[in-house]
Amino acid sequence: MSDEDARDQRPDLDHLRSLIDDLDRRLVDLLNERARVVVDVGRAKHGDGTPIYAPDRESAVLGRVLAASDGPLPERTLEGIWRELMSGSFRLERPLRIGYLGPEGSFSHLASLRHFGSSTELAPMTAIRSVVEEVMHDRADYGLVPYENSIGGSITETLDAIAELDAPVCAESMVAIDQSLMANCPTEDIRAVASKPEALSQCGRFLAANLPHVEIIETTSTSAAVIRAAGAAKTAAIGCRLGGEIHGVKVVFDRIQDRRENITRFLVIGRQSPDPTGNDRTTVQFQTMNRPGALVDVLASFRDAGVNLTHIDKRPSRMDNWQYTFFIDLEGHRTDPAVATAIEDARAHCASLHVRGSYPRATRIL
Repeated sequence: MSDEDARDQRPDLDHLRSLIDDLDRRLVDLLNERARVVVDVGRAKHGDGTPIYAPDRESAVLGRVLAASDGPLPERTLEGIWRELMSGSFRLERPLRIGYLGPEGSFSHLASLRHFGSSTELAPMTAIRSVVEEVMHDRADYGLVPYENSIGGSITETLDAIAELDAPVCAESMVAIDQSLMANCPTEDIRAVASKPEALSQCGRFLAANLPHVEIIETTSTSAAVIRAAGAAKTAAIGCRLGGEIHGVKVVFDRIQDRRENITRFLVIGRQSPDPTGNDRTTVQFQTMNRPGALVDVLASFRDAGVNLTHIDKRPSRMDNWQYTFFIDLEGHRTDPAVATAIEDARAHCASLHVRGSYPRATRIL
């Protein structure tokens, strides 16, 4: 086949662009038609007090959208589009205020954007406890807090805040944590690297191999480190590239964490109780009776009911020395017969037991 024949068989670029333009116009019409229905939904919710944000409904909508797709658009792209659509819907019904651990540019900021979208009001807080307090005092509709990291384990400040403030959990989100090295100077000029201790630990091998002699500066957050790097010559920061975009610090190396699969599970603090979806998780907090074997008996209650535990941790009770508050996550909804039976059986071995929430399991990494 000659080059001329090959050119004749190539798609007509102008024609293809015309098709895209026509599809875009139709998409806009459909999106606005959807938005008009959303406005009616908002009026209905306002009339009967139904919450604007419904994690169980969100899970069902996303599941149907992904199931309806035959490609080639990736699932992650489709989910991102629909999360932004739902974010815009929240704004049409009633703007939501979401608290998160700041400053701006933190991974909690990134997680809030990916979970709730850019049409909500995102409010940075100085501490995880402050995020929870904003929700408990009705100054925020929801709060998003880090719960556990696949490398570093549980976030103890979150466990303490949930326990001490009786915080309800209504959703979860799994977010990829890709650490970046950011600086406004050449790599060879870097004399100090700033970040929070957990981020520095996650990137230990990279630092040892590439910047073995620099000063290490610990900060309260990755975004605080980026702010420091923005104003200090020859100082780099490890953190979220969103922070670099916001504070004007260039990414030098991306994805520098020691393990590529670095994921943080976030919990959404909110007062509502989502309905069962068939793929749920429940968070339980308890203190055992002060007797031998009490913890074993609690765990056996779930084993005997056939309920799978996916996470367990403990924190000092802060009431009596050497007394502990335990947290477990389990597969299933609190209304599932097996889960309900296990929880009631476990109560007999506990000084206190609280179900902090049942909510749809996050099945995809944002």
